[in-house]
Amino acid sequence: MAKKAPEKYFDDQFDDEEVLFVFRKHPIVMRKGLVIGMGAWLIGPVYTLILTYARPHNPPSLTFFWLSLVFSILLGVIILFPFWIAWYYSVFIVTDQRLIQITQKGLFHRTVVDLTLSQIQMVNYQIAGLQETMLGYGTIMMQTYVGDLVIHDVHHPAKIQKKILTILREEGVVSTNLPLNKEEVHEEETEEAS
Repeated sequence: MAKKAPEKYFDDQFDDEEVLFVFRKHPIVMRKGLVIGMGAWLIGPVYTLILTYARPHNPPSLTFFWLSLVFSILLGVIILFPFWIAWYYSVFIVTDQRLIQITQKGLFHRTVVDLTLSQIQMVNYQIAGLQETMLGYGTIMMQTYVGDLVIHDVHHPAKIQKKILTILREEGVVSTNLPLNKEEVHEEETEEAS
């Protein structure tokens, strides 16, 4: 009986490659589209209100108000759609061989960055400011042999950094002798002192 090929999670996945972790940016990256889209919801009701005051003897009907509101909501959804596409299809995939960054901009522009795990030297994160702290997003910074990879607006950067470091350790890319946290550093110092 022939062996079934493993399921592929993305187009460029190798046959012998296993997807270990997938993450994306925080939904905050859609804020511009959300604000503009929500502003569009007001177009129909505001237009109806203007017509009501401009023609007090012949105001628009209730049906006109509801139709203009539905039109405004559809316009808002259409405005938000490209921002949602850019967020949803921009993903970061960590496999047992490499890290792939797929960045979607609008509907027709896609960029792919492909790094082998052995190229990653260091993974750090930064949470700067009140907004990032309250909403739980930040920046992941990876130092590689070919340059720095900076990923802005990542949801829960501390968890993602720890997960990536765990994968690097499990795949033998990062030495397992390196401590993950302060407790491990303290334990190693205590062992060396005795």
